[in-house]
Amino acid sequence: MTTLGIIGSGNIGSQLTRAFAALGHDIVLANSRGPASLEQFAADVSALGGGTVTPGTVEQASQAGELVVLTVPLGAVPSIPSEPLAGRVVVDTNNYYPARDGSIPELDDERLTTAEWVARHLSESTVVKAFNHIPAADITDHAEPSGSPTRRALMVYGDVDAAVRRVSELIEAIGFDAIVGGPLRDSWRIQRDTPGYGPRFAAAELREQLAAVRSYGER
Repeated sequence: MTTLGIIGSGNIGSQLTRAFAALGHDIVLANSRGPASLEQFAADVSALGGGTVTPGTVEQASQAGELVVLTVPLGAVPSIPSEPLAGRVVVDTNNYYPARDGSIPELDDERLTTAEWVARHLSESTVVKAFNHIPAADITDHAEPSGSPTRRALMVYGDVDAAVRRVSELIEAIGFDAIVGGPLRDSWRIQRDTPGYGPRFAAAELREQLAAVRSYGER
């Protein structure tokens, strides 16, 4: 088992913490409110057995291991220091909501995907897009053993094959089928408002949804 960093303790971050800790991974978890705000949650998850959860600062979570999950609102990404994440695989779970994040011109006119926008800020990291199209509670509620005909599928996008494989292995380990969708540039196919975003689909069904998707400009 390995140590993973998770930056963001909201809905997705807390559920991924539970799922990864259940596998035996040790987690260093950070949020914008500081380690003290995470002590009870960390103790509760650690008490379930498996890996331990340690509250930390953003810098500590960034440097905890070779893989770090970044799951903060998209508008907050520029406030995350990029230097401590240099050389690491960063899993970006984000979606763009202008009402929450403010207008981002490169996303409004689709010059960049959200993952590419995050990768531009984290230019010394290897960004992989995952976990952005599943409701948070489903991360633990929908997990099923490998081979189940109804096993939910999750998309993975990235520009570096080794990093994509590493994240895909984590997805498979916590109870989902991982589908590699291509480079970060193609990750718009599973962004908000697309057919595959939100509902539960097995692998074949999710591929059908991806085949029918259109960009915002094409609608």
